[in-house]
Amino acid sequence: MNKKILGIIPARGGSKGIPGKNLRLLAGKPLLEYTVDAAISSGVVDRLVLSTDSPEIARLGEKLGAEVPCLRPAELAEDDTPMLPVLVHMVSFLETHGFSPDIIVLLQPTAPMRRPEHISRAVKLLLSVGSDSVVSVVELPRHSSPDYVMKIDNGRLVNFLPEGARITRRQDVRPAYIRDGTVYVVMRDVLMKTCSLYGQNCCPLVLPQSESITLDTLDDWNKAEHILGSSTLS
Repeated sequence: MNKKILGIIPARGGSKGIPGKNLRLLAGKPLLEYTVDAAISSGVVDRLVLSTDSPEIARLGEKLGAEVPCLRPAELAEDDTPMLPVLVHMVSFLETHGFSPDIIVLLQPTAPMRRPEHISRAVKLLLSVGSDSVVSVVELPRHSSPDYVMKIDNGRLVNFLPEGARITRRQDVRPAYIRDGTVYVVMRDVLMKTCSLYGQNCCPLVLPQSESITLDTLDDWNKAEHILGSSTLS
């Protein structure tokens, strides 16, 4: 049975950390263009839609090759709006208009180093292992592992994890991973029926640090500008 795969790019108009980031030029291209290009080039997405409250972003998305079935309601475009209701809104809208996906691929524009193969590998991994979801992660530097992390408790510096006190050698530190935002792939029923991006069986797509960056601040933007600008020139 062929699975219908829906790609969703969330790109609201407001942004405080990096003002106007989705339209802003990064190494000569609008930030949004990196995500649209990677999704289309992956060859695994049947429909690619943009969820935005901004007519300007919508026009750019359609020009680049994404669909904009509707504008996102203002109440789903606040600074503190969680991602889940944004995805549910779009899937619900499409289903009421005759398109029912089996798999949802979430592609946030803040991961401009995403490559087409990251998306295709995540989808193929989901289908091959039969998991509820696949989420891309990168390994934390060993010095940032929870085994080494500490906290201040009533003015005292203590291990964040009680067992961390027993770990004194770097080679004994357990590897730890963090979601990097490159790609999330989730079964439609897991998203819509359990209101979760992960479900009970989430499989990691481990990426090297060199293939990952998340744009949260202007410092992140400048780093990406340097990396992507250099790769464009090479």
